[in-house]
Amino acid sequence: MDTSRKSLVLLVVAAALAAAGRPARAADTTNDTAAAAKPLAKPSDVFSDKVIARGKGVEVKRSQLDEEVIRIKANASRNGQTVGPEQTTMLEQQILGQAILVQILNGKSTDADKAEGKSQADKKLEEGKKQFGSDEALDRQLKAAGVTRAELLKQWTEAATAESVLKRELKVSVTDEDVKKFYDDNRDLFRVPPSYTLELITVQTRRQAPAGDKKASIQPTARRILSQLKTGKALSELLKDQTGSDDAKVSGQRLENMNPDRMSELFPDEQQLQTVLALAPGETALLADSDTQAKLVRCLGKAPGGYRPFETVQPQVKEGWLRERYDQHIKDLAARAQIGINQEVIDTYWKTPS
Repeated sequence: MDTSRKSLVLLVVAAALAAAGRPARAADTTNDTAAAAKPLAKPSDVFSDKVIARGKGVEVKRSQLDEEVIRIKANASRNGQTVGPEQTTMLEQQILGQAILVQILNGKSTDADKAEGKSQADKKLEEGKKQFGSDEALDRQLKAAGVTRAELLKQWTEAATAESVLKRELKVSVTDEDVKKFYDDNRDLFRVPPSYTLELITVQTRRQAPAGDKKASIQPTARRILSQLKTGKALSELLKDQTGSDDAKVSGQRLENMNPDRMSELFPDEQQLQTVLALAPGETALLADSDTQAKLVRCLGKAPGGYRPFETVQPQVKEGWLRERYDQHIKDLAARAQIGINQEVIDTYWKTPS
């Protein structure tokens, strides 16, 4: 599945897990390095191969999830990466969801879909040969990954066949009226926030002093700079005047195209953020963090927010309309398949190190 559809895989597993009455729990942490150092045993040789999910034309066994989780973790470990508990939970859900989705779609495939799936899988295999230089080099890579060529080709064929079914079933006609209605009903998706051009000056004391030592306060320096900003003095001149000061270290920068989200990173204090957002062009503000640090802001320009015109976003609007239909189609498929989850096996699965 391509990246735009990965989240939709979770719709299937989420619906199935919800039917079981409770969400999946995080797996225990495992030693990925140790797992990668040993040959990848088939989980079905170690655990009883019980069914985890079953529905119309769907049956997912525990070994299918175990093999994929172990393989992916081992590959990550070889590349110096670690799959943490939260990532493991998401990984397990994605594998289960994709297994269910692929089986549902393969069950609806035609001979043409299967032929297309095999063609795409064969093409990917040929690309793999070219990448590694020879059949032997490819086989060595597959062995290290714990998968045979036949297994990989089967997985690719099923995934490509599922993709072919989706393309065939979702071949819908989108009218201009459909696209315009989606734009009107989802205006917030195309909102453009206000944009600011600011000058930000930071004033810090050059020496440590006991708390409450008014002599060490940089507030007098900050207020003097504020007065200069209000008179319209250029930032470059203002910073030049502060060079060599023994009392305070002064730095400044010009910030352009600043929206509220970016500004919240610079001003995490909500009151300070609202003060800056309220500035009109030409206005200044002194934001006192403490006796040893202060920020000064001068607003140079402010572009009002609004909405991107329909004509400029029509391709994205069409994509959004299609994605909405795709989401609903996936939900309908999962509902019609009547997926049932074996909660007892799931509970045992999450508790057993992968």
